[in-house]
Amino acid sequence: MKFDKYYISSDIKDNLAKLGFVRPTDIQFKVIPSILKGEDVLAVAQTGTGKTAAFAIPIINMIHSQKKSSRAVGIKCVVMVPTRELALQIGEVFTRLSKNTKVKVFALYGGVAQDRQIKKLQDGIDVLITTPGRMFDLIHQKYVDLWNIQVLVLDEADHMLELGFIEDIKSIKKIIKTPHQTLFFSATMSERIKKLAYSQVKSSAIRIQISPKDPVSKNVSHYVMFVEMADKRFFLERFVKDNPESKIIVFVRTKVRAERLESAMRRVGISSLGIHGDKEQKERIEVMSKFRDGECRVLVATDISARGINVDDIEFVINYDLPVKPENYVHRVGRTGRGFNKGIAISFCSAEERSLLKEIQGFLKKEIEVITISKKDYAAVVTSSDWQSLIEKETKTKKRKNKKR
Repeated sequence: MKFDKYYISSDIKDNLAKLGFVRPTDIQFKVIPSILKGEDVLAVAQTGTGKTAAFAIPIINMIHSQKKSSRAVGIKCVVMVPTRELALQIGEVFTRLSKNTKVKVFALYGGVAQDRQIKKLQDGIDVLITTPGRMFDLIHQKYVDLWNIQVLVLDEADHMLELGFIEDIKSIKKIIKTPHQTLFFSATMSERIKKLAYSQVKSSAIRIQISPKDPVSKNVSHYVMFVEMADKRFFLERFVKDNPESKIIVFVRTKVRAERLESAMRRVGISSLGIHGDKEQKERIEVMSKFRDGECRVLVATDISARGINVDDIEFVINYDLPVKPENYVHRVGRTGRGFNKGIAISFCSAEERSLLKEIQGFLKKEIEVITISKKDYAAVVTSSDWQSLIEKETKTKKRKNKKR
């Protein structure tokens, strides 16, 4: 089925066509019809499967149709998310999809001055994408009024739970007095998430689960290389220089390591920028803008930023440090292979991180393919090697072995 067959506004179909949206992804195919019918939805989907558009398209269609026939006022949809980066990312998707419609979209988050945000709210908006802290601040100050809410979206609910927002999630339901549709999205479905989800949606809610056996998109190929901690920088430098046209995200465990690695890359002539929780919001926006536009092609990031990075043409994710929580591996590698694109995730695993790799593989329920490096090749990388030849050599060796079998 193609998007032009859906019962949605021609204005939205035009936007989809201009953006290159031809056929829906699995989550979009399964979710959009239920949302258009006004049903509550509980959806479990991998990161990078197109779930933002899955709820944005029918919501924009509903509001656009209302505003064409009447002067509907007040906030009609709240999308509550755990981080500022995610609020901005979802805001961008809504803005692109609602072009040439009457739908007004606004992303509200902390870390910036309130004055301009308050002015925007007073001018009138239809869709509010927001983090809990800033939203509740402005609700208490009487600048946010939810009297006309028709749709509540709780996105990345598992991450909101991790960050301690469970009371905020429960509070929003108490504040909204009018009958409304609830859409609950999560990348995982633990017992805690399941309990929370069923407390938020109607008993008749439609439950949709995409690829439950594999938490990572099938578009991502996974590799691991066993590298000494002190040698990781040399491998990263070689890899980046051997892929001069590619956008690469490098994940590290702490903000200190992010800053040190960013500086180290610059010293060897590699343009890189870092993003982590200690950076001011303005600076984080500038970094993401430069990375998205290709002005900088290497982004060094911590886990706190992983879920809010939505750039379509990221070819590689490098796990410079393995994550402590195995589910964070899923969110990291989900930055590549988004939608219908292909991506590659490569993890540098030191001897100290072997136990973390074991936990990740247990979470994925499969082993990650190992790229073996001979002592000679290893020494060559640390001094000055041809990284691509190592991967090509490993691939050819595996093909020969498979033919013999």
